[in-house]
Amino acid sequence: MHTALTRRLNLRHPVIQAPMAGTSTPEMAAAVTTAGGLGSIAIGSVGTDEARAAIRATRALTDGPFNVNVFCHDPAEADAARNADWIESLRPLFASFGAEPPAELNNIYRSFRVDDEALALLIVERPAVVSFHFGLPDAERIAALKAAGIVLLATATSPEEGRAAQAAGIDMVVAQGFEAGGHRGVFDPADDPRFATLPLTRLLATALDIPVIAAGGIMDGAGVAAALALGAAGAQLGTAFIACPESAAGAVYRAKLAGADAGRTRVSAAISGRPARGLENDFMRRADEGRIAPYPFAYDIGKALTAAATAAGDTGYMPNWAGQGALLSRAMPAGELVETLVREMRQALTGLADLHAGP
Repeated sequence: MHTALTRRLNLRHPVIQAPMAGTSTPEMAAAVTTAGGLGSIAIGSVGTDEARAAIRATRALTDGPFNVNVFCHDPAEADAARNADWIESLRPLFASFGAEPPAELNNIYRSFRVDDEALALLIVERPAVVSFHFGLPDAERIAALKAAGIVLLATATSPEEGRAAQAAGIDMVVAQGFEAGGHRGVFDPADDPRFATLPLTRLLATALDIPVIAAGGIMDGAGVAAALALGAAGAQLGTAFIACPESAAGAVYRAKLAGADAGRTRVSAAISGRPARGLENDFMRRADEGRIAPYPFAYDIGKALTAAATAAGDTGYMPNWAGQGALLSRAMPAGELVETLVREMRQALTGLADLHAGP
């Protein structure tokens, strides 16, 4: 099957493995690309040296194109009073694990919008694709990446964000529905219309002149086919790839994803300061979300609480990001999963054609 996505990047299949910070690996990205899809890695949560190593490790494993994702959140200044209030609100939880919360919170993730080192790295390394999450960089950064021959993708959670991405010169938009696992890509978390994947995909496909990639709750080939039927040029799957052996997910994460409670996901800002969907856990249930520090300062203490709880033998505070289709997760090598998705997609599309043909 040929779509605007496959033609632009010379892919065999309209399938993208989502860039999941902390879970995606060069091995996973390379396996997906080798199987004919578009593999992805995420560098928004690591420094320049680690990002360079990840890009080069992926390139060493595949000759095909892959995507490198960066964060474009509003650069946050420390709000001492708000950070202190969040620390105090979590102090009892730390105490229950025999630990003390950090005295202050750090800005642990630098936004690509002000990260000149990351920009320089991408221009030198020139991955085939760079994608943006949480917003858009400025016109100069977009122009520099395009001048380097890089195809640009950006997450859009509403028609307004999609139009902004197109106006900024982005080549394709990823229509991220509310069903999606991980962090919401919404530009302004205070103004999230919470569009579901299918209506958002259709709205963007009819409103934009650039290709649309559907994302959120898609776990099998039938979901990919549904996205294509609505006008998408492809589908991006994240949760579907977490159980693959190439992912960096730990044993506890994998076990919870395979369990009956995988059907209970929840969007919460408690863990990081920005809304994100994951398997519902004690952190989400117990945190007073009205006092949360801004992202990524909140993520600093969120990671510390997770570490304290885990050290005490409690895994109920781990951020196990997952979408609403998590119960459909299957454990198989990433390349085999791509082949399975394509086979299921073709079966679904054939079934639709037979349905329209009638008796």
